[in-house]
Amino acid sequence: MLSHTTYKHPSATEWVTFVHGAGGSAAIWFKQIKVFKANYNVLLLDLRGHGNSKDIETNEAYTFSIIANDIIEVLDDNNIAQSHFVGISLGTIIIRQIAASNPNRVASLTMAGAIMKLNIRSQILMRLGMISKSFIPYLLLYKFFAYIIMPRKNHRNARLLFINEAKKLSQQEFIKWFRLSTEVNPLLREFRNTSLHLPCLYIMGNEDAMFLPSIKKLVATQPQNSKLVIANHCGHVVNIDQPDYFNKKVLAFIKVHSTVQLGARLTIIT
Repeated sequence: MLSHTTYKHPSATEWVTFVHGAGGSAAIWFKQIKVFKANYNVLLLDLRGHGNSKDIETNEAYTFSIIANDIIEVLDDNNIAQSHFVGISLGTIIIRQIAASNPNRVASLTMAGAIMKLNIRSQILMRLGMISKSFIPYLLLYKFFAYIIMPRKNHRNARLLFINEAKKLSQQEFIKWFRLSTEVNPLLREFRNTSLHLPCLYIMGNEDAMFLPSIKKLVATQPQNSKLVIANHCGHVVNIDQPDYFNKKVLAFIKVHSTVQLGARLTIIT
């Protein structure tokens, strides 16, 4: 089972589950834990091969269905019938897969730095990565991608955190996760063509040149239960570049879509 940590609230009944992206770990949510656990039960987890979940490495090829089922297994083990899900970067594809395969387990989705379409630039990067992944050390390749996706000076903290967490991956594990890129395009096409009837918040940085344009177009065609908010002076990893803005917007969104409404005021801790 995935390595995971739970923070149980003394009175709240609802859960918020945080799902990191490729190369990250539960550590990337360090600026969210304090404020979210003051309001909800919180579940943090490390995906296969990441963080403290290294022992789950297997020889099987990964699919988004397998990764999503790993998370469902953790929910079952902790008797969590339903949760609000918060994902970042590739984690948004994973939680969107959970919404497709297990919609009854999802109270709401927060898609931060959402990946719902690969533009030409990102497709070229993926192809270059597929060609070179077997002979270029994975950390060099990961650093290259991190600089392309998070290029600005104010993205430095997020970039360094992801690079440092990626150091915990093995070369073999990196390759297995990178091979998921062959599944991305058809899966994202299916997601874009399928209406999502769950509350969904897209929270993006205004400097996320790689992914923001496609999210703007997507939300314009989505049902009214989908909402886009954009953080200024912010890149791909919104929860690190603008944590106060991120926490405020996500807490407010979850409160609106809570099955058990909280009191008039949320506990905001900075």
